[in-house]
Amino acid sequence: MNNRNEYEQKLLHCASELEDAMKNDGRIIQLALNIIQTKENKPAVQLCAIISKVADQGNLNLTIKAKSLKDALVKLYGYRQLSAICKSQSESNSEEQEKNLDELLEDLNHLVGLEKVKTKVNDLIAYQKVQLLRKNAGLCVPKNTLHLAFTGNPGTGKTTVARIAGRIYKQIGLLSKGHFLEVSRTDLISGYQGQTALKVKSVIENAKGGVLFIDEAYSITENDHSDSYGRECLTELTKALEDYRDELVVIVAGYTDPMHKFFESNPGLKSRFNTFIEFDDYNSDELMKILETMCSNDDYIMKACVKDKIQKALCSIASSKDEKFANGRYIRNIFENMMMNHARRISKLANLSKKELQEFIDTDIPNELLTNREN
Repeated sequence: MNNRNEYEQKLLHCASELEDAMKNDGRIIQLALNIIQTKENKPAVQLCAIISKVADQGNLNLTIKAKSLKDALVKLYGYRQLSAICKSQSESNSEEQEKNLDELLEDLNHLVGLEKVKTKVNDLIAYQKVQLLRKNAGLCVPKNTLHLAFTGNPGTGKTTVARIAGRIYKQIGLLSKGHFLEVSRTDLISGYQGQTALKVKSVIENAKGGVLFIDEAYSITENDHSDSYGRECLTELTKALEDYRDELVVIVAGYTDPMHKFFESNPGLKSRFNTFIEFDDYNSDELMKILETMCSNDDYIMKACVKDKIQKALCSIASSKDEKFANGRYIRNIFENMMMNHARRISKLANLSKKELQEFIDTDIPNELLTNREN
């Protein structure tokens, strides 16, 4: 019994067929074995040279077998590349999830702004830690759910906090996996009667042991008077909130007013959630801090005059914003536009210094920021 996968076996099979057809001395098979065993590029280059030479001979039978060998080689290399990508991603996710409790709490507490949110999440974690200790000591533990509701405007950190909370729950023993699954209405609702319940059950099954994050949850019931699919989804979801309360944390998020209507749309839905957290908008100082953090993380610097102009613009914007203001997302767009303006400005210059490659100047400030300030 060998340990070769199907792609390696296929390569050997095609190499053997071409070898037999050519009545060769075993070199093709040996090259295929070298490719499998050493994973070096040289044997593959040599095998490709043989395949090309065979194809040029004009023998139809040999050409067909050579093409099959080439296809097998391409599939093996494609399989290896995809496996390497998946392994790299898996290791990255594992590394992120393996942060200890203190590191995760530090990640939470170092987020810009969100002071009320951080206080409430820290209190919630302290409470859950004590309840676990009480349970292990054989004491009575209140029957509370772990499900959370996040309300507030876009770009206020709801998804970021949800991810960290899931990993913290894992570290203190409340979740077995701590993975994060983000879904929206389209991931939960099917276009056919009776299929939505199956779709919700599948999502729940995939989320068990971790966090299911439903962004813009109110969209499930926006058309509650005419949308039977939305009602079907909510019925199944409400049942799962209770059935899997010990295996799953569901976090629903969205604008404040629509979320209030969402909880009113189904009897018993609100009772499944013990914790409601409101995410306030960022003030101008916090928005500026977010921008400075983005610059620091990506090795950019802002001249003092640039900081001053942006700070004044953000003060004006923060004082006149409406409920659709995108907060952190708005700052992300500003930063990306600054990078593009910077690149456009210096791309044709010669002998660029490190400072020039890093520094934002006045002309890199997006017009939309200054225009909004004037308005």
